[in-house]
Amino acid sequence: MIPQSMRPLLPYLKRYRWGFVAGALCIVLSNGAQAGLPRVIGNAAQSLESGVTRDKLLIFTLQVLALAVVRGIFLFLTRWIVIGISRDIEFDLRNDLFAHLETLSYSYYQRMRTGDIMARVTNDLNAVRMLMGPAIMYSANTLVFTAAALWFMVQNSPKLTLYAFLPLPIVSVTIQYFGRRIHERFERIQAMFSDISARAQENFSGARVIRAYVQEEAEIASFETANQEYVARSLKLVRLMGMLWPTLELMLGLALVLVLWIGGREVLAGRMQIGAFTAFNIYMMQLTFPIIALGWVVNIFQRGTASLVRLNEILQEQPEIKDEPHSQDRPVEGEIEFRGLNFEYDGKRVLHNLNLRIPAGSSMAIVGPTGSGKSTLVNLIPRVYDAAPGMVLVDGRPIRYFSLASLRKNIGFVPQETFLFSDRIRENIALGVESASDQEIHDAADAANIAVDIESFPERYQTMVGERGITLSGGQKQRTAIARALIRNPRILILDDALSSVDTHTEDKILNHLREVMQGRTTIFISHRVSTVRNADRIAVLHGGQIVELGTHDELLALNGYYSDLYNKQLLEEELAEV
Repeated sequence: MIPQSMRPLLPYLKRYRWGFVAGALCIVLSNGAQAGLPRVIGNAAQSLESGVTRDKLLIFTLQVLALAVVRGIFLFLTRWIVIGISRDIEFDLRNDLFAHLETLSYSYYQRMRTGDIMARVTNDLNAVRMLMGPAIMYSANTLVFTAAALWFMVQNSPKLTLYAFLPLPIVSVTIQYFGRRIHERFERIQAMFSDISARAQENFSGARVIRAYVQEEAEIASFETANQEYVARSLKLVRLMGMLWPTLELMLGLALVLVLWIGGREVLAGRMQIGAFTAFNIYMMQLTFPIIALGWVVNIFQRGTASLVRLNEILQEQPEIKDEPHSQDRPVEGEIEFRGLNFEYDGKRVLHNLNLRIPAGSSMAIVGPTGSGKSTLVNLIPRVYDAAPGMVLVDGRPIRYFSLASLRKNIGFVPQETFLFSDRIRENIALGVESASDQEIHDAADAANIAVDIESFPERYQTMVGERGITLSGGQKQRTAIARALIRNPRILILDDALSSVDTHTEDKILNHLREVMQGRTTIFISHRVSTVRNADRIAVLHGGQIVELGTHDELLALNGYYSDLYNKQLLEEELAEV
């Protein structure tokens, strides 16, 4: 019967069941050979009474050698098979964890720290691997050898066997007590390790900010405090383990003392042969390592099950946004409609009764104050966030009629926070378009007005951009991200404040290129600059989660509302800049 805590591993155990069967057979044969060794030595000791001849000595020597060879061969096979399976399970589990993490919604990564996730898929995964390999192997070895030794020991002397196993109930209670406390302490250790990992990851990612605010010493001190807490929790576990093994050794030692005292009296009284007594004591000595290993196995088991609970929390997490049963791969023309749209974050209303239609092939600009819901609105189109059914439509159909793959394949999305992978510029632009040719990559870069910059780099398109594109300027990163969106040749292009890091001169160049690219495709701009949005087919002003103004550039100026104020303010800023 598999313990409840190990149920998540059941599919992997089934997958490698025949390997475990082979490993179990090797364990039986290996321990069978080991259990036969004391019998041979006992027979040799018993033969001392009748005299030892050269032939007898040779026979006993060959028997010991043969048993040692058999044990060695099958012990090697046991380790090779069982430990090998644990590595295979680790491989499968790591792949499954990564694949599952790829399916989870954006909101999951908003509430989970990256360092915590990394700690689980590395440190916790290793603890589970130890559970599936060494813990299973040593547990099986202990059970099989103890059963075999018990059978031989009962044959030799049932009375002495009773005394030998007298401390066993105390051992069981001790293991349960220590096992429970080990599990609790290891959970706290792993939680602290996740905290340290998250703290380190945030420091590495925010290195520029830390240096800019001269916080190196403060962060070092903070990390040292967290590390000291981790060490303190680890030492508590070490002290607990330091008590477990001596306790088990003490109980085994007491059993051995009883056997020597009572068994010796049995031999002296003639009720037990010297050979049987010798074999019995060798069995007792051979049981020393399995009993000690049992304490180690308890440690591994409790660590592994604690880590498995943490990994299972990831595996049990379900994506909030997924394909509906009726969704299909459909072609996308590009018409977008928000119909009576309401949307909220954690009970806070962000968009309220919003109605807006964007015809296919047209351009729509969205402006508004910070926090008005502009980014939220466009994130509903590729279903980064999900609105209630029927509130977002594409080509006149509810957006959930489209499969996520077909929908997102037809959308080129450049978010506010530009993210580039630690790879070559070429791979960053061609992301998701494996068949992209060099000419297509160059054309996309040219349309985003980044081609000239790339050509000036020593390695051109083979240039490594560093983690998160750290080697590029803010404007270069944004333009590279635009090129990445354009190379997909999307039916819908969304630029969420994607030109905020470029100067107005560069912005004009990019917009001139984009006018050609925008022909025949639906384009949505979000910007705080009037110069970016003025040539859009229509401009929507979003305020308080609602559309308060809608029209062309000239129509909105005539309203003398928010858009007109924004335009006049920016004109004044430009005039002051020229003075």
